[in-house]
Amino acid sequence: MTKTTSLNIIFAGTPDFAAVSLQALLDSPHHVKAVYTQPDRPAGRGRKLTASPVKELALQHHLSIHQPQTLRDEHEQKKLADIHADVMVVVAYGLILPLPILNAPRLGCINVHGSLLPRWRGAAPIQRAILAGDKVTGVTIMQLNEGLDTGPMLHKLECAIQADDTSASLYERLAELGAQGLLTTLTQLAQGIAKPEIQNNALATHAAKITKEEAQLNWQCSAEELSRCVRGFNPWPIAHTKVDDQTLRVWQAQVIENNNSLEPGKILQVSAEGIDVATGKGILRLQKLQLPGGRVVNASDLLNAQHCLFTINKKLG
Repeated sequence: MTKTTSLNIIFAGTPDFAAVSLQALLDSPHHVKAVYTQPDRPAGRGRKLTASPVKELALQHHLSIHQPQTLRDEHEQKKLADIHADVMVVVAYGLILPLPILNAPRLGCINVHGSLLPRWRGAAPIQRAILAGDKVTGVTIMQLNEGLDTGPMLHKLECAIQADDTSASLYERLAELGAQGLLTTLTQLAQGIAKPEIQNNALATHAAKITKEEAQLNWQCSAEELSRCVRGFNPWPIAHTKVDDQTLRVWQAQVIENNNSLEPGKILQVSAEGIDVATGKGILRLQKLQLPGGRVVNASDLLNAQHCLFTINKKLG
């Protein structure tokens, strides 16, 4: 990229997924004029106010940081417009951008989204792709409009979903892919060769926000579906079930039989390899587990410490 293609950028993002794109911009010829990120939030056991990963990175590079509660305020809109950016890059920011913000930069606002739009518009595209059993996902760089992930697509990159992918592992790969796609898109915008593609709304699916409640394992589901739940809800909120009156969190599991039709939720076998549980269709082997107040451990270690808790024919749920 030559100097003549560099752009003045406002960056808006909050989690580490966004920080990967910000780092890519900082390593490029583009100029990050300002960083917008969510206000500091209480975190950890002490509920101490904590800066977002994007803010931490911005502080390291002595960038201008803005943390408004909303961008609907006219004063905040004027402050942003006065930066005179060429483009605003938005990656998992977490605030709605009203029309005056969308129109403020010369080239508008573009977004790095963790799916192949129009599939999985919304808050949790990475988790929803795993939960649905998708084989392929990716990132889409799009022009933002007033809809929910409905803007014209500028660039797409595909990524295979591996059989052992969790949301955490897929998140990391898509963050890197998103940064790569972002730089390509900015080059095209700077050179005036970007070709926006309108989304086909008929193919759209909604990636609803993940809730803790849906992470409870329903043993009436198939082993394959439950395996996807374990992977899709890792690292949050973590798939869980009940053993006696205790919550058992399941961090890793494996389908070992797809066709067996036994009583769902019943423990069939315990061994060093794991705890085999009957499902609505097939058998799921629980491999990495966590009891309240305990560490995440292999099933063999948990069985050594709590062998009386996991007996043949006991029902989970």
